[in-house]
Amino acid sequence: MTELRNAVLHILEGDARTPAALIAAQTGANEADVVAIILDAEKAGLIRSYRTRVDWERAGEPRVFAFIDVAAQPERGAGYDRIAERIYRFPEVHSVYLVSGTQDLRVVVEGLTIQEVANFVAERLATIEGVKGTQTNFLLKKYKEDGVLFSGGEMEDRRLAVTP
Repeated sequence: MTELRNAVLHILEGDARTPAALIAAQTGANEADVVAIILDAEKAGLIRSYRTRVDWERAGEPRVFAFIDVAAQPERGAGYDRIAERIYRFPEVHSVYLVSGTQDLRVVVEGLTIQEVANFVAERLATIEGVKGTQTNFLLKKYKEDGVLFSGGEMEDRRLAVTP
């Protein structure tokens, strides 16, 4: 059952709008079983969200993204968790990762302008207790995100056709 569940999850990860009937056809499973697997995965927290990737540049609403590497002082008994929690609660923050290397956390931030992101870093992020320093890198061009192309042509669909 784990193998089927994971197959269903892989399909949904590629396209969250894939109908249960198509997933059943692709996996050879019963449609009712696929629906049950999806519901169980949602309840268990395996499926964290369903998202739409929007190309805001093409939509006429460009956004500014920055990758901010944060040097932080871990807290006794909590490590980096409390600092990460303070950071991820800001609405500008898309993602927070604990990473290896010279910095401790990688933060992805979104704003409408470079100045807006710079102000966020200077006034809100860098002032958090335990943050020792930041290094900001602005996203210049997005080519591919979460398997979705944003530059040039669309990726060719290489899936095999499902036939009855």
